[in-house]
Amino acid sequence: MGNDEKKSISRSLGEFFGHILKGVKEPVEDRKLVLRADRTEEVRETESGKVIVRRTVVEEMEVVRDVKEEGRENEKGKP
Repeated sequence: MGNDEKKSISRSLGEFFGHILKGVKEPVEDRKLVLRADRTEEVRETESGKVIVRRTVVEEMEVVRDVKEEGRENEKGKP
């Protein structure tokens, strides 16, 4: 379609549901996603000298697919 032509409502709805269907069909991989990583550092004076105290907090989300569960889901969908 050219830039001057407007898309019909049917065309727009088809594209919309096509994008949703593509997202549903795309396989999910096992992966880790770091949501947040905070690091604080503090220097303290002690009798034996300087001490550096560090605190690191990492929040992760891990997606793990179970092969057994996936097989069962496929069997349920079969007629």
